Order: sequence, then structure tokens, then C-alpha cells
Amino acid sequence: MRREIIAGSAVAVLLLTAGCGIADKPASKANAVQPAGAGKQLGAYGSDGGSGYGSANGSGYGEGSGAAPAGGAGQSGPAGKLQVREIPALGSGVADGEGFTLYRFDKDTAKPPKSNCEGDCAKAWPVVPADEASAGAGIDAALLGSVTRADGSKQLTVGGWPVYRYAKDTKAGDALGEGVGGTWHVLGPDGKPAGAGKAPGMQGQAMEKEGGAKEEAKSAVSVRQNPQLGNILQNAEGWTLYRFDKDSAWPMKIGCVDSCTDTWKPAEPVDASQVSGIEAKLVGSVKRPDGTEQLTIDCWPVYTFTGDKAPGEANGQGKQGLWWAVTDKGKKAKAAG
Repeated sequence: MRREIIAGSAVAVLLLTAGCGIADKPASKANAVQPAGAGKQLGAYGSDGGSGYGSANGSGYGEGSGAAPAGGAGQSGPAGKLQVREIPALGSGVADGEGFTLYRFDKDTAKPPKSNCEGDCAKAWPVVPADEASAGAGIDAALLGSVTRADGSKQLTVGGWPVYRYAKDTKAGDALGEGVGGTWHVLGPDGKPAGAGKAPGMQGQAMEKEGGAKEEAKSAVSVRQNPQLGNILQNAEGWTLYRFDKDSAWPMKIGCVDSCTDTWKPAEPVDASQVSGIEAKLVGSVKRPDGTEQLTIDCWPVYTFTGDKAPGEANGQGKQGLWWAVTDKGKKAKAAG
């Protein structure tokens, strides 16, 4: 009798966990699915390359090597005179005196200033020290400040937000950290994310009001008619959403990690009540290996493509035979034959 009860319980668990991917089972943000495996690290367009999140130095915060930017100020080097530089598809962003892009982390706080990036995170995202930092043209000196970290060192803040570099930016002007994990963004001159609401890596992100409060994006996911692909999905800013053949819906598995997310930005979860043109039951979320949440459509993780330079483009369609725009039914879009 006891064996029958145990066996019955195991079957019940299996049925519950096997729900995602069944067409008539709602996939909601409240019932986010944990990934079954992290997969391999994938190159910018889906090619295999290097280790995944299971590697010894895997930080889960964007997978930096911990090495200082080549030729740059280094992990602990001074910022020097901050400057404003134009970042493609973003607009004005802040760089250090040598031109290396500076970043902020959504999991930090500005009021009061507090850094939540320690340990392996700080290897991937080197902290910018407050000493010897000054404001250049286009930056209000009154916004510069500092926060004391757990080790007693002083970290630069802009508008209250702790400031970082990204270990994968190897030359001045690189901005490979934009949108990593859905939580890292190029720092704007006012301390807010650069080009908030405009870039592919920032879909559905809550916009900051004055005083640090948040206001939700008006829309989340909608349908656009594409002449070649038919009805495809886009985010609130009009950027096409894609799925990846090396991911899987069940068991839920993330195949695009590490450097892959420099090119394919994981879409942030949305409220299913804010979508239009698609059944709400198809909208859900999954927890990525780095702990961040990603939007899923019909249980498939979805992304935006940095190769799309303007809303409405679908340049990622068919890349490497692995990346596909998503239809209003949650399926792979195919060009009309």
C-alpha cells in the first residue's frame, strides 16, 4: 500500500512538472519554470564556444573573465574625467577618462546608495573607485558621489547609482554589457540607464521617475504584420522577439548564455494582462542560470537581436538556421514560399 502511495505521488509530481509546453496549459509569470540545464556557452550567433555557466569562474552576473579591460584603466583604476559618448542605438552614455563604457546594476539602489555586486559579480563587473573621478562636459558634478563597500573601499556613484566597468569591454567605445541579464545597463549622464526604453536590451523595463520611483511600460507584447513572415511578436518598443532552436520548452533549457547574450538579449518578463494579439496563457517566464527572469512564449525563452537597428526590423530571422521570429501562436515564423 505504501509503495502505491509513493508511486502515485511521483506520477503526480511528474505530471505537474511536465505542464509547460502543453498547448492548453497556461504559462504564467507567477509559475516561472526553472531551467533543466544551462547548456553550453554560445557565440554571438549560436555557435558553440567555451564553457557555460557551470565553469569555475562562472559568475552568474554576465560571465566576465575577471581580467582588466585590455589597455584600459584596469579593475581598480581611477575613472579620471568622466565623458559623455554616443552609444549606437542607445544615445548618450558615460565613459571613463580612457573612453571605457560605464554601467549601473538594477539590483543596486540609489536611495540610499548600495552595491549588491560582490565576489564573482565584481570580477565580471569591476568596481569604479570614487577617488580621482571628476565630471567632464555634459555631466553635472553635483551628481557624483561615493558609496562605502563591504570591504571599506569607496565606489563612485552617479545620481546615487554605484558605477562599474565590464570586463568584456576590451577597447574604448565597447558597450557589450548593455542588457546583460536584463539588469545591467550603460550609465546615462543623469544616472539613469542610457536611452531607457529605446534599446533592444531594455524592452518592458520600468522607467524611472524623478526621485527614483518606477512606472511601468504602457504595453508589453503585441503583434506586427510582416510582409514576409506574417504575424510576428514584438515588445513594447517594437523590437522583434526571437526564439532559439538550442533552447527547449520542456524540459526547460537555456542554450543562449554568456557571450551569446551580448548579441541576443533575453527579453524581460511581462504581465500577461498587458499583451495584445496573443493568448495570455502563452505568456510566462523562466529563471535563467544567472538567476534573472526571462520572458517565455509558449514555454520558449525569447530574445531581441542587437542586429535589429530600428523597431520593426527582423534581421535575426533564420540566423545560423537557429534563430526565428515568433508568431502570434508562439511558433517559429517561416518566410512565405
